[in-house]
Amino acid sequence: MNQTLKDKIEAAQLRKDKVGFAVGDSVRVHTKVIEGDKQRIQIFSGIVIAKRGHGLNETFTVRRISYGEGVERVFPLHSPKIEKIEVERKGKVRRAKLTYLRDRLGKQAMLVKEKESEVKEEASKKSDSK
Repeated sequence: MNQTLKDKIEAAQLRKDKVGFAVGDSVRVHTKVIEGDKQRIQIFSGIVIAKRGHGLNETFTVRRISYGEGVERVFPLHSPKIEKIEVERKGKVRRAKLTYLRDRLGKQAMLVKEKESEVKEEASKKSDSK
């Protein structure tokens, strides 16, 4: 298949609204659920533990703790079933994949440092030292 034709087809299916989130961020994914002839929005919120792929094949994995049990869900980024993605808070991580969160229990499983709080702490330390 001609590569330019393939690129045109993929460009038409890509998500127009850019969502700026990274691994370690807490997100709320609004998905369309069709039940019979009715349609509703269901929200899945959790921590992004992985992103993979590029272009039309890009996916991300969201993990949350539900009733004491870890639940992971893989979403295609450019799927028409995803209504929107909201970033609740930014996380500061030094890894591309956070699979180590799977081994943790309770609140430790959701523990990822917040990006903004660290900046505020540094500013307060500088003002205290003056």
